[in-house]
Amino acid sequence: MLDPLFQWFGGVWRALVAAIFGVWRMLTSPFRATYAFYQRSGWMLRGLLGLLIIPFFLGYGFFLWHTLWIRGYDVNYPAQLNLSDQMRSAGEQVAVEGGDTSTRTCGRSNIVDVTAYLIDFNVNQNKWISSNPLYKAGLFWMMEWDQTWFFDNKAAFQRGIHQAASRTAIELSDQLGRVRGTSEIDADLKVAKGNIQFDQFTWYFNIFDRQPFGPTVRTQTYFRRSLDALNAYNKRLNDCQATFDARADNLLAFLDRIAKDIGSSSAAIKERSEKYNSGWFDTRADDIFMYSKGQLYAYYGILQAARADFPEVVKIRALADIWDRLDDHLRRAIELDPLIISNGTEDGWLMPTHLTTLGFYILRARSNLVEIRSVLDR
Repeated sequence: MLDPLFQWFGGVWRALVAAIFGVWRMLTSPFRATYAFYQRSGWMLRGLLGLLIIPFFLGYGFFLWHTLWIRGYDVNYPAQLNLSDQMRSAGEQVAVEGGDTSTRTCGRSNIVDVTAYLIDFNVNQNKWISSNPLYKAGLFWMMEWDQTWFFDNKAAFQRGIHQAASRTAIELSDQLGRVRGTSEIDADLKVAKGNIQFDQFTWYFNIFDRQPFGPTVRTQTYFRRSLDALNAYNKRLNDCQATFDARADNLLAFLDRIAKDIGSSSAAIKERSEKYNSGWFDTRADDIFMYSKGQLYAYYGILQAARADFPEVVKIRALADIWDRLDDHLRRAIELDPLIISNGTEDGWLMPTHLTTLGFYILRARSNLVEIRSVLDR
């Protein structure tokens, strides 16, 4: 009686092996065809092919080396930046005694420090992947990496971080770095805002691409200019030569923008979870998951920095307990680290639903932000 069952499993196994072998042959066909052509060619043509192939393999080696893992990833990074509630708000002046004279100094902005750290994390501690020509080329120009399980998670994670950093730079320029939003925009914050919004996919040369063909300036160069401008602003703020308006209504508006930003990611997770339930075989679930995780990774530090920049507001409005819950939900979200990201059904028993789990923590964090906002709005 077991023979039919064994035969069925044997057939399934053979079909699976055949499918894997077929995919392997498809992926390696360009290399096998190139090698066969190389074998049939003369020595001059072989030399020419070698000159063309060597840079290709070196480029792919560089690409793979920098896309396989995220360097410097640490959920405790806010602690390393010494973020803590201060006795004074960001930009508040105090006198520092020095012998017979006294000088003034002002508090640096922790929000600016964290935003600068995140940009540095994206383009200096790691290579910016989205503008790499081999990333944009996809799988031999046949399929985007975002449509596969491979080599796209780091790019999605970086873009999530960048979204949060970009949103914060805009708020610094338009609201936080001005007196009641009516004074002149700070010059350094204006530079930071403009450069961080530059296209994310531009390299030196952009063949078969919507970006300028080239030679042109890479994406990461613009982002580094934004980093330098943020550091310059914070230095002037520390010297009392710039403005940081640490009022409750500014904090309310900032948190409102963040709530809307992560709400957009929650909507994307909801749509994907409802329309696709192919579990481990959903090739886009990992991109949405990693983008949202990168966004929350950035906001985890930015929101702790906001708490340190507005200590009087947090104390007077008794926001500490709510903010602790917010930090906890964000941390739980960024600690999710499945080996293979699955988008299964919510009541499934075989394939987990990592997207829905992440979406749950996003909604909890957003609920905390809305709660803080309602307290500030009273």
